[in-house]
Amino acid sequence: MSVFPKISLRLEVENYLKAGFMNEEVVSALGKEEAERKFETLLHKLSHPPSFTTVRVNTHLASVQHVKNLLFDELQKQFNGLSFPILQHPDLQDVLLIPVIGPRKNVKQQPCEVIVGAQCGNAVSRGAHVYVPGIVSASKFMKGGDVVSVYSDIKGKCKKGAKEFDGTKIFLGNGISELSRKEIFSRLPELKGIGVRMTDPVYLSPSFDNVLPSYLFLQNLPSAVVSHVLDPQPGEKILDLCAAPGGKTTHIAALMHDQGEVIALDKISNKVEKIKQNALLLGLNSIRAFCFDGTKALKLDMVKDTDGEPPFLPESFDRILLDAPCSGMGQRPNMACTWTLKEVTSYQPLQRKLFTVAAELLKPGGVLVYSTCTVTLAENEEQVAWALETFPHLQLQHQDPQVGGEGMLGAGLSSEQLKRLQRFDPCVVPSQDSDTGSLRDARIEDMIWLANKDCIGFFIAKFVKCKST
Repeated sequence: MSVFPKISLRLEVENYLKAGFMNEEVVSALGKEEAERKFETLLHKLSHPPSFTTVRVNTHLASVQHVKNLLFDELQKQFNGLSFPILQHPDLQDVLLIPVIGPRKNVKQQPCEVIVGAQCGNAVSRGAHVYVPGIVSASKFMKGGDVVSVYSDIKGKCKKGAKEFDGTKIFLGNGISELSRKEIFSRLPELKGIGVRMTDPVYLSPSFDNVLPSYLFLQNLPSAVVSHVLDPQPGEKILDLCAAPGGKTTHIAALMHDQGEVIALDKISNKVEKIKQNALLLGLNSIRAFCFDGTKALKLDMVKDTDGEPPFLPESFDRILLDAPCSGMGQRPNMACTWTLKEVTSYQPLQRKLFTVAAELLKPGGVLVYSTCTVTLAENEEQVAWALETFPHLQLQHQDPQVGGEGMLGAGLSSEQLKRLQRFDPCVVPSQDSDTGSLRDARIEDMIWLANKDCIGFFIAKFVKCKST
């Protein structure tokens, strides 16, 4: 059993990713050996959580310093007085960074075991407790109050309700069972709460379950960068084309001081409800969320738009965010992905449909930001090259703040164009362990650098519409 593996992918998917990261332009620039080393580092990094937990302060309701003080008190309670530094990001003033301690090598595995699904396991590695729906298996005589070791079934091979499992499983740490095995598998529908409260995880990271819910939004660092790059202004009309669960939508509204109109679309109704709930919780009134397919958001007939609901007339929005559906290959930690190559490559046509709609809905002089949480060349730099060729009225813009690295070679973009992109690529950081001792000795500048680099895989491009179409 490997405790810290590289991400497990189907061979066809790994080869596809490798071909992108070792394309002719990259190999020519770096050399084959260095390109291969970076790719292997990426696979390793994807299976581990980022070095920092990132939270965004809802500045609409409170100051960053006030929330930082409240959060410091909360972390003191969670970690029994252990002092965790809370850093305010210098380029993203509404973002706080909390270092993750680990992987911790001295966590002793217990005889009583709980097996959780891969998605639950990923969440536990980032500070979550184990909720009952995520539990797949538990030892035969497990009772409430037992100290248990929690493992992730990364390949989905464990049968629900099994009493033991000898397949591939990744150790996540120890916790206290809140329920007996019998209670967990009694199939009572109301059992949705915490099943195991993590007390000694391999990665020590704060839990944000109901922690300052009106003041904080748990959000990956690049996802917070996106809204700042969009740079929404009070009084504008802004479209978030693929908005669920609403992290960027609510961020946009807060940056506008809740003055103007933010239209949020998603085609899944329960996700739209989640956007509305988040807006209500964060006290934001400028958001209007609709259950609607973004590919159909352009009104084809020119009848006057009177109700403000989708579809919309051309050139209706000052700014548009297209945080596109993608293969998600930049998410961390992701210990295993069972997707086929067909699934991984299926997103490019959809992204182009959405981009075409966004380009039509944008006003002349307006800003369009395209982003994904994936690392593939096809969904990122290749999409930018396609957009610049397809829409001559769009110009690629410099981004502010520039937190990530420049774009990756391989799509035929110029050096200047690559510098105008932001690619967050965790393979630029060598693998390392962190502990409380290393935190005490670390300089703030070094920790900020690490937070910027060792985050999820992500991509951002910013365009401006030069003239009407």
